[in-house]
This record gives sequence, C-alpha cells and structure tokens, in this order.
Amino acid sequence: MKADPLCIELTRGESIESIHFVDVAVVDSSGKEVVSFGDTDKAVLPRSAIKPIQALPLLETGAAEKFHLHEIEIALACSSHSGEKLHVEAIENWLSKIGCRPEDLQCGRHDPMNFNLVLDEIHSERTPRVTANNCSGKHTGFLTVMRHLEIDHQNYLDPLHPLHADYVTPTLSEICHVDLSKQQPGIDGCGIPVWAVPINGLARGWAELNHKPSASSLFEAMKNQAFYVAGTDRICTEIISSTKGKAIVKTGAEGVFCAAIPEEQIGVALKVRDGASRAAAAALKWILGEHGVVDKKVSEPLTNHVGKHIGEIRVSLKQA
Repeated sequence: MKADPLCIELTRGESIESIHFVDVAVVDSSGKEVVSFGDTDKAVLPRSAIKPIQALPLLETGAAEKFHLHEIEIALACSSHSGEKLHVEAIENWLSKIGCRPEDLQCGRHDPMNFNLVLDEIHSERTPRVTANNCSGKHTGFLTVMRHLEIDHQNYLDPLHPLHADYVTPTLSEICHVDLSKQQPGIDGCGIPVWAVPINGLARGWAELNHKPSASSLFEAMKNQAFYVAGTDRICTEIISSTKGKAIVKTGAEGVFCAAIPEEQIGVALKVRDGASRAAAAALKWILGEHGVVDKKVSEPLTNHVGKHIGEIRVSLKQA
C-alpha cells in the first residue's frame, strides 16, 4: 500500500482554489527511502532535473580538463538558464573555446525565460538566439565531450549516437540504478532522448552525486556560480545562493524537482501529478525546511498584481 501524496493547496480568501498532489522520495546513497509520500516507484520523465547527471561525462571523460573549463561553464552545463546577456555571452565564448559555432547546437530556439529580454527582442524584431535556449549549456557540454573524444557531432540528438549510447544514457542508468535497455525513449523539449525513471531512482541518483568524485566539481560550480544555473529571480539560483550550497537543486518541466543535501548525503526527487511547477517549488521548499536547510514554513503568502495579500500556498497532508 502506497503512502498518501504530499498535498499542496492554494487558497484565495478562506476558500481552497486549487489542490496539487505530489509524489516525493528522499533517499540516502544506499537507496533507502528515509522519507516518502505517494507512489515513489512511479516512473516519470525527469526532464531538466537530471542535467547535473547528464553533465558527468564532461568531467569523467577529461573533456572539462582538456578545454580548461571555468566553473561558469560547468554550471551552465547543468543549467536551465534564462537567456540573459551574461548567459548568452558565456555560452558563445565557450563554443569558441572548443572550436564550435552556435549553428552546431541542435537544441533549437525559444524566447528567453527572462520576460524583459523577450520584450527587448520583440521591440528589436530579432529572432531569439540559439544560445539563449535554456538548454544551450547542456548542449555545449555535449559538444565539448564530442570534440574531446573526436566523435562526429552530426545527428547527436539520436539516442543511438555514441554520445548517448556510450556516455550519457549509461551514466543515467548506472547512477539511478535503472535498466533503460528495453525502454523506448521520448524526445525532450531540446531534442535529446528523455527516459522514464522511478522517482526513488531519481532521488538515489541525486544522493549518489553527493559522494561521486566527478560530481564534486559540478556541485562546487553550481554553488559558486548559482546565477548561471538559472538566472535572475529564478528559484534554483535563489535556493542554492541562499543556502550557500547546503542544497543543490535543479528543476525540471512538468512539475519535477530534484535536490541533493550534501551534509546529509541524501537526494530528493519529486513530481507533481498534474505538472504544476508552482506546487513543485512549494513542495521542495517544505522538504528542505524539514531538513533544516531553509527556514521551515508550511505556507507562503500569495499576492495579486497590486501587492495585496489574497491567499497562500501551503502544504497539507491529505489523502488523494
């Protein structure tokens, strides 16, 4: 019998306006679940929440060392950045360093996640740069690995390409203790293969990052260069910065959030059943609060566009 999920409620006045149910696993590096809510055996698509895992080959193949990557570049490899000026400049400088061009990125284009930058592009009638894609850091990391190993980067989105077949996918499989050999992957928003992984497997993978030698450089870079993990007014940057790296966190699309708490050697993974990112953020903050990493809060106020308090988002343990 599965435990009840974590419940996130949004109120308006005295009424509950919306309810989100969240499956959560908190796991130590041995794979033991120390806290769980809901169905943690459920396989979910982790999306961008596994970018630090996907960045491990950058360190483990020696590519980062060969190209003398800075912490900013390593943080960008783990990022879903907002496409701000500093992000784009760093990506373009990194591409130049490895002898590649923006045209080599196969992640596609989208409007920057920073709204002010979207307005700038509308007013200037510019097409968004591929280097402003929030996944361009991950893709530049992939190009770096391929340049180092002298692998042809054409068609690198293909699940059978050596980048994935020999490096990225086996790394995910090993660290999350999940057999992906018989699974048909989906396609992520940036075009790379995306695999379904049990929630408790994701949490275990993040727990193992705490003591994996190659991951220490990733975590140090994410701590020291938190702006490059996300950006201005973004929750990942906010949590990593405010905790001074006591929590290393990464969000993923459709209500996924993962975290590591290095001092406790534990990993956290959660998935909001309806995909709501606002509930994922609230759930993660609550879990981190329970572990003393952030201020312990059951609820946070909600305000409208004129700054008036209109309700709250809160944790409530209820049966689905």
